[in-house]
Amino acid sequence: MTEDMSPAERYAAAKLRAAEQATALAPFREMYDFGLDAFQIEACQALEAGKGVLVAAPTGSGKTIVGEFAVHLALEQGRKCFYTTPIKALSNQKYQDLVKRYGADKVGLLTGDNSVNSEAPVVVMTTEVLRNMLYSGSRSLIGLGYVVMDEVHYLSDRFRGAVWEEVIIHLPASVTLVSLSATVSNAEEFGDWLDTVRGDTEVIVSEHRPVPLWQHVLAGRRMYDLFEERDGQGGGRREVNPDLERLARMENSRPTFGRDKRRGRTMREADRERERRQRSRIWTPSRPEVIDRLDNEGLLPAITFIFSRAGCEAAVQQCLYSGLRLNDQEGRERVRRIVEARTSGIPDDDLHVLGYFEWLEGLERGIAAHHAGMLPTFKEVVEELFVQGLVKAVFATETLALGINMPARSVVLEKLVKWNGEQHADITPGEYTQLTGRAGRRGIDVEGHAVVLWQRGMNPGALAGLAGTRTYPLRSSFKPSYNMAVNLVSQFGRHRSRELLEMSFAQFQADKSVVGISRQVQKNEEGLEGYQESMTCHLGDFEEYSGLRRELKDRETELAKQGAAQRRSAAAAALEKLKPGDVIHVPTGKYAGLALVLDPGMPSGRTDRHRGLETQDGPRPLVLTAERQVKRLASIDFPVPVTALDRMRIPKSFNARSPQSRRDLASALRTKAGHLVPSRHRKPRAEAADDREIARLRTEIRAHPCHGCAEREDHARWAERYHRLKRDTRQLERRIEGRTNTIARTFDRICALLTELDYLEGDTVTEEGRRLARLYGELDLLASECLREGVWEGLGPAELAACASALVYEARQADDAVAPKLPSGKAKDALGEMVRIWGRLDALEEAHKINQAEGVGQREPDLGFAWAAYRWASGFGLDEVLREAEMPAGDFVRWCKQLVDVLGQIAAAAPAGGTVARTARKAVDGVLRGVVAYSSVG
Repeated sequence: MTEDMSPAERYAAAKLRAAEQATALAPFREMYDFGLDAFQIEACQALEAGKGVLVAAPTGSGKTIVGEFAVHLALEQGRKCFYTTPIKALSNQKYQDLVKRYGADKVGLLTGDNSVNSEAPVVVMTTEVLRNMLYSGSRSLIGLGYVVMDEVHYLSDRFRGAVWEEVIIHLPASVTLVSLSATVSNAEEFGDWLDTVRGDTEVIVSEHRPVPLWQHVLAGRRMYDLFEERDGQGGGRREVNPDLERLARMENSRPTFGRDKRRGRTMREADRERERRQRSRIWTPSRPEVIDRLDNEGLLPAITFIFSRAGCEAAVQQCLYSGLRLNDQEGRERVRRIVEARTSGIPDDDLHVLGYFEWLEGLERGIAAHHAGMLPTFKEVVEELFVQGLVKAVFATETLALGINMPARSVVLEKLVKWNGEQHADITPGEYTQLTGRAGRRGIDVEGHAVVLWQRGMNPGALAGLAGTRTYPLRSSFKPSYNMAVNLVSQFGRHRSRELLEMSFAQFQADKSVVGISRQVQKNEEGLEGYQESMTCHLGDFEEYSGLRRELKDRETELAKQGAAQRRSAAAAALEKLKPGDVIHVPTGKYAGLALVLDPGMPSGRTDRHRGLETQDGPRPLVLTAERQVKRLASIDFPVPVTALDRMRIPKSFNARSPQSRRDLASALRTKAGHLVPSRHRKPRAEAADDREIARLRTEIRAHPCHGCAEREDHARWAERYHRLKRDTRQLERRIEGRTNTIARTFDRICALLTELDYLEGDTVTEEGRRLARLYGELDLLASECLREGVWEGLGPAELAACASALVYEARQADDAVAPKLPSGKAKDALGEMVRIWGRLDALEEAHKINQAEGVGQREPDLGFAWAAYRWASGFGLDEVLREAEMPAGDFVRWCKQLVDVLGQIAAAAPAGGTVARTARKAVDGVLRGVVAYSSVG
C-alpha cells in the first residue's frame, strides 16, 4: 500500500503515526488484545484533549473502556481518579478488574461497608460515598483529576437518582467528568446540560451492538423468529413473523364451551378434541423444558429473568426435580472446589441455615438463582462460576441487568409484566433493552439470542414494538432534601445554593419544556394585538362593552344551570314517592305514555346489588307500558315531576317474563286508566326575569356608547375571539409558572421549615444544622430531631440498633394488618417517641407545603426490622433471628449493613457529653458480626 504513495504522502502518513504514538491512547490500546471500536477511540481522544465525555451505548458494547482510559490518564498525569457505580456489587467487580490491571497498591475501594486503601490514586466507590465526600469537604478530593460515573442513566431512579445530579453539580470545575450511560433517546439533551454545568462535554452515541441480537418466541416445541426480513439480503425492512400472528389469532379464536342450539345439548367432546389439537402446538414450556431446549440448540449459557425472588428459587428446584444436569463430572468437581474455597470462612451452622447444601447441588449441576435475597457471598460465587462457564443456567431478577458483568449467549424472558412496587405493569422498552442487552458475549459469541416465552393472550405486534424501540428517555428525579439544604447553605449561602439547584437536570428539563409553551404565548400575544385592533370602536371602549355582555351571558348561563338542577331535583323527588301499583304518565322518551309502576327503583346513590352497579342518577322505576313492554326507565325520561294518576293492584301471579301476564295486565291498565289525562305541567317563571344582577347588566349595556354602533356585532365577534385567546394564554402562563423555578421553590420551603426548627438562621447553619449535615438518608431530619431531644440517651447497644433500624428499613410490601413485634422496655418507648416526633414533622411539612408524594419530606419510620435488629445485636444466632424475622438471608444482611452505616452516622453526629455516640459504636460491633461481617471483597 505504501509503495503506491508518493514521497509526500508517505511522509504525511509517517508523521501521523508518530503523532498517534506520542499520545496516551497509543500505549493504552496496546494493553488490550482486541482493537477498539470507533466510538471508544473518539471518546478517548476527546478525554485526552481535556474535554468531558458522555458515552451512550448499548449494554455489552464496551463503554467501560472509556472509563478505564480515564484511570490510565490519571495515573500517567500523577492525579487521582474516582470510579463511581450505583451498587456495591458493581463497585466490588470493578475494584477486582482494576486491581488485576494496576495492582492492589494503586487501587482502593470505598462502599458503605468496605474501605480498602482509600487514599490510593484510583478509588472505586458507590456514588453516595462521593456525594458525602463532597459535602464534608474530604481531603481525599485534593489532586482529583477524573471522575467516572458508570451507569449514569441511574439518575432516573426515583429513590436514589438525585445523588448523581448532586455529584455532577458540586464536583470542582478542575475535575474532568466521564459519564457512561445505556443508550438513551435524549443523550443530546443530557449532553447539553452537562455542557452547561461542567463545561466542554463531547457527546458520543453508539447504537451498534458488537454482537448481533436475534429475537425469538418459544411456543410449545417450536422456536419462532420474532421478525422476518423483507426484500432480502438483510437490508430490507423487518416485519413481525406472520406465523406468530397466525398463532395469536388461532389462540384468540379458541372455542368456548357453549350449547348447540340446533340439538339443545352441550358439545363438549368435540371442543375438547379441537382444544387438544391446538394445545399440541401452543403451550408455555416449563422451565426445565426451556433450559433443555436451549442446551440442545447450543444456546447456553442463558439467563432467565423472572420478576420474583420466590420464582427464581422455585425454578432451580423444578430443574433439580426434573433431573436436569448441565455439568459433567469434571465440571462438578471444579464447582465444589471453588465453592468450598469461597465459603470456607462461614461456620457450618450458618451454612445449614443459609440452605448451602441445596444451593451447592444446583451449582454442581450448572443451575443457580441470582437475586437480592441471597447472601452477597453466594451471589458473587454464582457470578464467578457463570463467567467461567461452570453455571450455565441462571434464574435472576431484573437487578442482575444493572451493569454486573455476566454476559450470556441467551436471555429468556418468562413474562413481559412485572410488579413495580405498586401494581403489575408492562415492562418498558428501556427495561426490555436493558434485560436483553445481556445476550451475546463479545469475543465469544457470533450472535446473541433473546427468547420470550409464549403466554396466553400474547400480542406479537406489541412485543415487536418493545424489541424495536431501542432507546428510552432519561428523566431527572432530582429533589432537594433537608441534608442537602444545610450542606449547600453551609458552603454557598442560600442565594448561591438556589442558583446551584436551578442548574439541576430536573430544572433544565422543566425549563426546556417551557420553551415551546413560551413560544406559543408569544404567538398568542401577537394574535391578541390583532384582535384588539379589529374590535376597536370609534364610539367608545368596546373591550369594556364586551366585558359587560360576557358578564350577562355568564350570569344567564349560571341561572339556567341552577334552574335545570332544581328541575332535576324535583323530578327525582317525585320519582322517589312512587309505589308499586301507581299509574303514571311518562312525559317523554321512547316509552312516553301510560305506564304502571312495577318497582319504583332504588333511591339515589344506593347500590343495585343484583347488577353490582351504583345508581348515581336517581331512582330508575320498572314499569309496564300500555303497549305491554316491561322497561327500566331513567331520570332522563322524566324532565318534569311525575304524579300518580291512579292505583292498580298487581296480581301476585304476575310474571314480567311471561307475554300472557304482560298482555293481561296491560289490558287492565288501558281499561282502568286509558281515559285519564295527565295534568299539564306549568313551566315555572325563569329566574332570570327577576334577577337584579341581570337587570343591572342589561341597563348598563343599553346605556353604553358602543351599543348604538352599526358594526356592533362585527366588533363583538372579534371581541369573543380576543377573550377566548386571552383565556387560553392565561392557562399557558399558569403552566409556565408551575414549571419555572420548581426546584428552587421546594428548596425555599425546606429552608423555611429548617429555619422554624432552628437549623438555619438566614445564611448561617446553627449547631443543630451542622449535626443534620452529617446525617444522610431518607429520614435525616427525624434522626436529627431524635438526637436533639435525647430520645436515644440511656439505651443499650441492642436497643439503639432497634431504634436506628426504623430509619433505614422499608418493607417491600406494606403490611398494615399485623403490628410488628417490638422489644419491650426502653426500646419500645423510644420507638414510640420516634413515631410521635415524625407525626409532628409531618404536620410541619404539610404546613410548609412539602409534599411526600413528590419525593420530598420524611416518610413514616418502619418498625418492621426492629425486633430482628435487636435480637441480632443482642448476640442471638442466625437461625433463630431469620426464622423469627421471616426474611431471606440476603435481605437481612443488606438491612444490617445499612443499619451499620446509619449507626456510624449517629455516632459521628451525636452531641458530646451524652451516651449515644459510645452506644452507637458498640451497636455497630454487635451488628457487624457473622454473616453480616463476611467481606464481599475477595
